[in-house]
Amino acid sequence: MKINFLAGCTLAVLSILPARAHISPHAASYQPPVYSTLPLGSIKPAGWLRHQLLIMRDGSTGHLDEYYAKLKNDNGWLGGKGDGWEETPYWLDGALPLAYLLDDKALKEKVLRYVNWTLDHQRPSGYFGPLTGVEREKHTSVEVANATDGDDWWPKMVMLKVLQQYYSATGDQRFITFMTKYFRYQQKALDIAPIGKWTDWAASRGADNVMMAQWLYSITKDPSLLLLADKIEQQSFPWTRWMGGHEWVISTTTYAHMGNWMNRHGVNVAMALKSPAISYQRTGDPQDLQALRTGWHDLMTVHGLPMGIFSGDEDLNGNEPTQGIELCAIVEAMYSMENIISITGDVHYMDALEKMAFNALPTQTTDDYNNKQYFQVANQVQISKGVFDFSLPFSREMCNVLGPRSGYTCCLANMHQGWTKFTAQLWYSTPDKGIAALSYAPNDLTTKVGTAQTEVTIHEATTYPFNDEISFTLSLKKAASFPLQLRIPAWCKEANILLNGQPLRKDTGNQVITINRSWKNNDKLVLQLPMDITTTVWGRHSRAIERGPLVYALKLNERWEKATDEVEGEYFSVYATDKWNYALIRDNVDKPAAHFKAAVVKQVDDQFVWNLAHAPVTITVPAKSIPSWKELNGVAFQPPTDREGIYKGKVDNTVQDITLVPYGCTKVRIVAFPVVP
Repeated sequence: MKINFLAGCTLAVLSILPARAHISPHAASYQPPVYSTLPLGSIKPAGWLRHQLLIMRDGSTGHLDEYYAKLKNDNGWLGGKGDGWEETPYWLDGALPLAYLLDDKALKEKVLRYVNWTLDHQRPSGYFGPLTGVEREKHTSVEVANATDGDDWWPKMVMLKVLQQYYSATGDQRFITFMTKYFRYQQKALDIAPIGKWTDWAASRGADNVMMAQWLYSITKDPSLLLLADKIEQQSFPWTRWMGGHEWVISTTTYAHMGNWMNRHGVNVAMALKSPAISYQRTGDPQDLQALRTGWHDLMTVHGLPMGIFSGDEDLNGNEPTQGIELCAIVEAMYSMENIISITGDVHYMDALEKMAFNALPTQTTDDYNNKQYFQVANQVQISKGVFDFSLPFSREMCNVLGPRSGYTCCLANMHQGWTKFTAQLWYSTPDKGIAALSYAPNDLTTKVGTAQTEVTIHEATTYPFNDEISFTLSLKKAASFPLQLRIPAWCKEANILLNGQPLRKDTGNQVITINRSWKNNDKLVLQLPMDITTTVWGRHSRAIERGPLVYALKLNERWEKATDEVEGEYFSVYATDKWNYALIRDNVDKPAAHFKAAVVKQVDDQFVWNLAHAPVTITVPAKSIPSWKELNGVAFQPPTDREGIYKGKVDNTVQDITLVPYGCTKVRIVAFPVVP
């Protein structure tokens, strides 16, 4: 009884944390974003990135509506009686940008069926979405007076993201009228049906709604939208306040397996990361940005994993390398980072975005993008049925396997936004009519720059993140003066920039630099980001090996087994066929550059896939094995260490060279290594 009482007090403590003085949006100084997103379609993927998107188009992203029952059967977002909740908008949130990034006519036609139905069937009141049960039964429509006859606010937040991207690609003014009517309805309806009336999902994810209201304000300048944004925030979980104080993170560890789990649910947290930045955009209060810094630091300190994401299986679950992360949480954390970057211009979050994208994201789906893992594990020595060490282990034991319907199917619908939105936001525009390359991957950008709005196409050629060189070739019909910004990651000690083959400048890491000049046709700018091998410290004093934006993991040959679950259908298990119980040697860890050797073993071409066969870079590392370190129920629990992080048990003193490959190319691996004398 005492434990239950304390658990009940956890949220009570959070609820009485000192609140920031309420700032009326009438008096607030709205902060325009430091960087603005470019129209969808301005950036066209190239090289390995285009191949990744083509795989998605030919796989589940392009065809999920053809075979997944919730999307296929009498869909509510097409006027039917089927799915009217989150999974259809989730799928569209990735499928729609994919259609425009690839300029794929067939996929556009698919997604526009849902877009046009939604826009064409808005109620006179402004309410939108699938027909509700009451509407069908009474042949009425949802109005403000009967707002409680509507359905959950949450799926509408996702659909607004879909429609915003449609507007970005097409400029269709129907969407501005649609949003204006909806937000006028919502402003009044929230008094009758608050944001959390139907589910806590809406209350925990209200920032997505706030974000859209403020986006419309940036276009129409209607001050009522700031009032609406403030109202939604007041009715939603107070993430900004929680992240600004340490009590919330403490509460996610102290009572991690009690009730009131929505404030530590990994996907909720991933979405909430952007809350302080979105609040700052409306208020201009620097405390909001400080809350973001505090919250992100605390989150990664207490729950961070080597691949750049926090644990969330499904709840925040500490920093042990045996913990997992839900695929939905990765793509939502990436989306949060993309919005944070736009609003704040802070290079720290740009580095964080790339680390998630190039490490955590690719490992959790199969090569054909038709199967996914609900939870991946950092130190993952097998992928199989089992309960593992998760906070939500599932009695049906399907959380860890690779399958279309394994775990919960939210990730099958939601995983598509990860690569697509990352691609769409490789570049941003700047207030001084320039452009900024803030993440790097092969692509072609076409946009207008400078005071004369001269059209420019920039061909970005690179095999980054595996290679350290990125080249930008400019095509212009006439010379144009404009600023071009480049991110220098924090992990880069000193970047070299060349213009037309000649040294231009050198810059230290952890900043965004600006090159402001008159650019001419065929100018070629080359950015070189030397990648040193480093080691980083993670849970239980484990060490990870990093090079540039990539984390490296032990290369283990894989044995794949296919099976069928009577409920969740076909799935794959993957087992390591090699020895894995290796530890790093302390002296080598302290001097990685002297003892760890990187080598390019394959070229990255246009057919690159994130798997062992295509792993282009290896790192060779001397290691010793720990005989007693064995798998237990599928889990490689970390060996104990002393206060200096050294394992003091029996070690096989035979030194062996082991091979590491990029984490994103692995399915089974060790990434967080113990350290031995």
